[in-house]
Amino acid sequence: MSQVPVNRRKPPPATMLAARLHGPADLRVERVPRPGPPAGDQVLLRVKATGICGSDLHSYHDARIGDTPVASPLVLGHEFSGVVKAAGPEALDGHGQLLLPGARVAVDPAQPCLRCELCQQGHPNLCRNVRFCSNHPYDGSLSEWMLMPARCCFPIPKSMSHDEAALLEPLGVAIHAVDLAKLRPAQSVAILGAGSIGLLILQVAKLAGADPIFVTDKFPWRLKVARRLGALAIACDGEDPVARIGQETSGRGVDVVFEAAWADHSVQQAVEIARPGGRVVLVGIPSDDRLAMKPSIARRKGLTVKFCRRMKHTYPRAIRLVERGRVNLRELVSHRFPLRRADAAFALNAAYRDQVVKIVIEC
Repeated sequence: MSQVPVNRRKPPPATMLAARLHGPADLRVERVPRPGPPAGDQVLLRVKATGICGSDLHSYHDARIGDTPVASPLVLGHEFSGVVKAAGPEALDGHGQLLLPGARVAVDPAQPCLRCELCQQGHPNLCRNVRFCSNHPYDGSLSEWMLMPARCCFPIPKSMSHDEAALLEPLGVAIHAVDLAKLRPAQSVAILGAGSIGLLILQVAKLAGADPIFVTDKFPWRLKVARRLGALAIACDGEDPVARIGQETSGRGVDVVFEAAWADHSVQQAVEIARPGGRVVLVGIPSDDRLAMKPSIARRKGLTVKFCRRMKHTYPRAIRLVERGRVNLRELVSHRFPLRRADAAFALNAAYRDQVVKIVIEC
């Protein structure tokens, strides 16, 4: 008696939702393969929240950031938090402690090699071998599941929401920027750009004792937030911020200027606003990958100009500041979207509609 052959085809691989950029302003929420189990030092994360960053908008607008193009479909997102669902046997978190399933974590998107000369000298943010989430070819966090090295994960307290945990990444950048400025109590500061990075630099500079703090922006609703956080707000579309700050400081200028906008004409403004012998920290990313300023002014003033490259080991400090109520992250979140509507979230943010400050995508 002949037997009927049994169909032993393997079931299709598990999939998940992810928001992938296919080209300029072409963000598609689609199904992609779900990652497998974690390796020895990895964790499998159920992504909970991802913030949209200005650098994400550069990628969204131009399908590149700086000189790095998006050469194939790329999952965006690098400000994120999640819950550990599985962990390898050697999964040690950012504090060197064993990371177990169920842990709620904030995630540093940078994965330096820890072996090169710059890493060994204490500059992992300058690692030439770094893997950075959502910087092509490395996928980001706008997906339901994600594998990450456990050392990039920092457990968060019960009092901290996943939205807040996602914003620890831009807070870390703000902390690093203020570190670079070597800010001292009672020194004056100007912050050009009241996006999330600018508003977080404002809060960290205030904690460092800066006074006064000027913030410029063209969007009135973002300036309103800056005022609530203690800044002297200047609408740069309505008046010349260089002239206004010159007037407010009796022609002296300020000790430190943070450029946290799109690094276009704001770089020249930063040089003009800084006092002789002052410091300028450039945090913004120019969309055309060009920097324009008159060097004669910077040279004549003897300015120190520094570029802010992401951050160093700032997550533990950022967590303490939020946990103790020293920095307000909830103030920045203006919109929330589900992952399936990530394309609408990016379109809204790119157009700066509906008084957007910070969008969090709940995954």
